[in-house]
Amino acid sequence: MATVYPVKYRAQARLAITVARVLILLSPDRLAAVLTRLCRGVAHASATDAGEARNVVCALSPRCAGQGCLQRSVAVVILCRLRGSAPDWRAGFAMHPFTAHAWVEVDGRPVGEPEKVSAYTVVHASRVRPRQARSRS
Repeated sequence: MATVYPVKYRAQARLAITVARVLILLSPDRLAAVLTRLCRGVAHASATDAGEARNVVCALSPRCAGQGCLQRSVAVVILCRLRGSAPDWRAGFAMHPFTAHAWVEVDGRPVGEPEKVSAYTVVHASRVRPRQARSRS
């Protein structure tokens, strides 16, 4: 049985998918910089939140559900950000056989990806940097 997502969540997911489609046209360095800036000062997403975002993005976009790993990973980051948190974003490769891939991580673990992705060489990344509490002196 297919999961039914609330209308608001589907609308946010469609927006994230559309914005991701535009952002993936940027150079990898620029894309990583944009995602880093977008996620500045937010909480780390939980694996559950990132997994749910990944599921809804894949349910609404055949491209993201298939070979569109770059758009999928960017859309997941954007959707989580719209909901108040964000996972880390990675793009990298494996050599034997050569495989390029983009994914999201929570606590250093890929979300919704085979465990072998953890061993990929990361060449571009965006890490969530939560807002630091200011100390009063």
